[in-house]
Amino acid sequence: MTSQQFRQYAHQLADWMADYLENIEQYPVKAQVQPGQILDQLPALPPTHAEDFEKILSDFSAIILPGITHWQHPSFFAYFPANSSYASVLAEMLTATLAAQCMLWDTSPAAAELEERMLDWLKLLTGLPQHLQGTLCDGASTATLSAILAAREKATGFSVNRHGFTCNSAVLRVYTSAEAHSSVEKAAKMAGIGQENVVKIAVDAQFRLQPQLLQEAIAEDINKNYTPLCVVATLGTTGCTAIDPLEEIANICNRFSVWLHVDAAYAGTALLLPEYRWMLKGMEQADSFVFNPHKWLFTNFDCSAFYVKDKDTLLKTFSILPEYLKTEHRNQVNNYSEWSPQLGRRFRALKLWFVLRNFGSQQLQEKIRHHINLAHSLSHQIKQHLLFEIAAPVTLNLVCFRLVPPWLQQQPDELNALNEQLLQRLNQSGKMYLSHTKLNGLYTLRMVIGQTYVSQKHVAAAWELIQTHAAALLSGNE
Repeated sequence: MTSQQFRQYAHQLADWMADYLENIEQYPVKAQVQPGQILDQLPALPPTHAEDFEKILSDFSAIILPGITHWQHPSFFAYFPANSSYASVLAEMLTATLAAQCMLWDTSPAAAELEERMLDWLKLLTGLPQHLQGTLCDGASTATLSAILAAREKATGFSVNRHGFTCNSAVLRVYTSAEAHSSVEKAAKMAGIGQENVVKIAVDAQFRLQPQLLQEAIAEDINKNYTPLCVVATLGTTGCTAIDPLEEIANICNRFSVWLHVDAAYAGTALLLPEYRWMLKGMEQADSFVFNPHKWLFTNFDCSAFYVKDKDTLLKTFSILPEYLKTEHRNQVNNYSEWSPQLGRRFRALKLWFVLRNFGSQQLQEKIRHHINLAHSLSHQIKQHLLFEIAAPVTLNLVCFRLVPPWLQQQPDELNALNEQLLQRLNQSGKMYLSHTKLNGLYTLRMVIGQTYVSQKHVAAAWELIQTHAAALLSGNE
């Protein structure tokens, strides 16, 4: 492709992107394809000779687009969103064009220093303690792994890094809520701690970790000569956005000298609202914290903000300095590849900079409040309906609900099957997309109202569709 052709197709694609985002509601939210349907349309062998770019674009529209679930559709209510915005998309175009590998300050000084400043801005916007220092990584799973690895090394005097577990026979234990994200267990597996050494603490009626049970579990492990390593508290659990009581958990961690990692991957964005800063009470005692601007802060995936209280422990955990990575300015700057498992790093800070400047804090707050208000309004409507119930407190913008006809209230298995059928019917309609969880063993529908451009009309249409399909299901009509 020549420079002139690149310019031509870049303009063509820019028009396509604008049209796509303007008309995204014409597509089914969830891809309406069967397993293997896309694969069967793709040649088994790569081309020998160059293919015309127009043909590639044609195949994109004919083959790929039907197999895309449209995360930016305003009726995408399924998982926590992977939000985007116009400013973020434009920044991603620049990032791709620059194609910088930002592993060291020297390899892109602007990337390193913009990242440092963006982490400072996020602290100011969310009310996080100013002593924290951070980096941008790919996701909260990597941040949680990084926190547990750092906690492991601090607890073992960095001996595992040097010698492996052969020199340390202690049983290391990680504690978290029974509603915590699966990334905690995955991190324990990857860190060599073992899935069986993740202690899941029971939750209360609001699905929050119970501090008293945490304290008892830690004390019991100490009596067994186990080593309590890390507690992962969650602000906004994946299933129902429960908010663990951070201050009580922090006090326990402080008493037993246990690393406290706070997972606010989704709910952290709500901290931009002063009225939600109560979630941070006790945060000054935490050792690490993560939240994802790529979820609810209108910034393209991937962009996760990971903070630590003790930067030196993190660096000592990850830093390896072969000769080819030694640079003149190393002691004067942040080389962020030394802060996490990856050496290669994307220029993530650019899109965050574009988003924060293009929206401004006031408009960001307005959008977040709007999403929360939409969720609470829907929750009120569901509560008024005789056939539905709210399954968990609506703290933020996630509504967990169930279809519960009175004649099935005492039949949990039948209710679970009924709600699963309802979910399948809704998603197969192509008009909206929901996901589910299980709360106390009960199949529960999740509706996250957080897509960048969602409005009241989309929520109203979704609620109408839910009622229509529920009525058809109960009457036996297809």
